[in-house]
Amino acid sequence: MRVVLASASPRRKALLAALGIPVEVRVSHAPEVDHGHNPEAIVTANARAKRDAMLPGVEGGAVVVAADTLVFLDGEVLSKPADQNEARDMLRRLSGRTHEVVTGLAVANTTAGSTAEGSETTHVTFRDLSDGEIARFVEVVNPVDRAGAYTVDGPGSLLVARYGGCFQNVLGLPIVRLDLLLRETGVRLFDLIRPELARFL
Repeated sequence: MRVVLASASPRRKALLAALGIPVEVRVSHAPEVDHGHNPEAIVTANARAKRDAMLPGVEGGAVVVAADTLVFLDGEVLSKPADQNEARDMLRRLSGRTHEVVTGLAVANTTAGSTAEGSETTHVTFRDLSDGEIARFVEVVNPVDRAGAYTVDGPGSLLVARYGGCFQNVLGLPIVRLDLLLRETGVRLFDLIRPELARFL
């Protein structure tokens, strides 16, 4: 069964590819909301909008996967920074603090005509970062396309003291939660794996 990923995120594609699952990427242009009082509701609604916008254009049997990830600090959304100055400001706010990374998922099995939705939350605690470290991270990574102005792969692995919950969620796609939701539609990720494509560190 084909897997259609309604996302331009290279990290989400890479996480599925590492499992050994071929992925067809189709970017959804559904509008996204980044404000509200319920983090889980915001990201799940965004993922649902992406999935539903994609479904009419998907022909034949396929699994459609849509996701949306946001960073929340003290109940406030930290979305993508407008520029490097705002990125540095966000990282100063996150320094030494614990925040939440919340991903909404919306999936569909077009063969069965079934759908499922859900979310995953991970608590992330940053190390105490100096202004020099923040400036160097922003210089190297230029994280203006990342919610919360950071990523935890590559140089971003130096930012975090500890995780509470799913690490893959912080990369944008909680794989186990995705598998559980797909099972509600009659699909298991284990059955989609092609062993010759699986990747290992």
